[in-house]
Amino acid sequence: MATTALVDPDTGLTQAQLAARHGLRVAGERPSLVEYSRRLWAYRHFIAAYANAKLVASYSNAKLGQLWQVLTPLTNAAVYYLIFGVVLAQNSIPNFIAYLTTGLFIFNFTQSAVLAGTQSISSNLGLIRALHFPRASLPLSTTITQFQQLLASMVVLVGIVLVTGEPLTWEWLLMVPALLLQAVFNAGVVLLVARLGAKSSDLKQVMPFIMRTWMYGSGVLYSVTLFDRLPGWATTVVQYNPLLVYIELARYALLEEAPLLNESLTQLWLVGAGWALVAGIGGFIYFWRGEQEYGRG
Repeated sequence: MATTALVDPDTGLTQAQLAARHGLRVAGERPSLVEYSRRLWAYRHFIAAYANAKLVASYSNAKLGQLWQVLTPLTNAAVYYLIFGVVLAQNSIPNFIAYLTTGLFIFNFTQSAVLAGTQSISSNLGLIRALHFPRASLPLSTTITQFQQLLASMVVLVGIVLVTGEPLTWEWLLMVPALLLQAVFNAGVVLLVARLGAKSSDLKQVMPFIMRTWMYGSGVLYSVTLFDRLPGWATTVVQYNPLLVYIELARYALLEEAPLLNESLTQLWLVGAGWALVAGIGGFIYFWRGEQEYGRG
């Protein structure tokens, strides 16, 4: 009687070929950039809800609750005005109070987002390891949380600007696109530092010093005309400092006689839009390339 030998169809195939044949994929494999963007958009409601939850939780243990969203920037403005407006007597700047608070609130938006974003992955490892979702949701939710806090700060800023004698003009509407450009820039930077912070836990210790140095180079606390004393190349570098650009856009919109380092409004808008585009796209791609690394090791 003849015998029939059965040949295993998988014989001789490599593990990769076997996986492809049976439709298996690597767990946590990084999707394409387009697919990743589609998944992230599908999680937009989660991002918004998570951002709101973080905002509420951040003040849940304080007796005054979310009133601190207003009190914190107001207290900071009072302290800096005492030092730079009274002690150091910055009288050469018209309406120094409004000048100072505008720079402080705009800078604080980026500073708070970057400092929180540095730990957005490392502080959520339990969530990352338990659930499967686009990891960019976490740093983006951090940016949204800080944007919500900025809106509360803007209420305080508008009150200060009006009380100190600045007129309400149509130019105030320029604050809307200026803040949106800064928000996109912040999102890109937060995505960048989120990946770096996931790799190195020491970054959160270094970042406050970086942000403090950035503040002094952004004309937040004193007249930007002081930068004219620098060598020509250094002044040019400062002019293209993204935070200085966003601060000057806000000061141009709200204040009538604020000294500006960039005299060309067109240049300010072009540089501001350019930084938002470069940081937003670059930060997103950089974070996406490390998608399969987060929560491992």
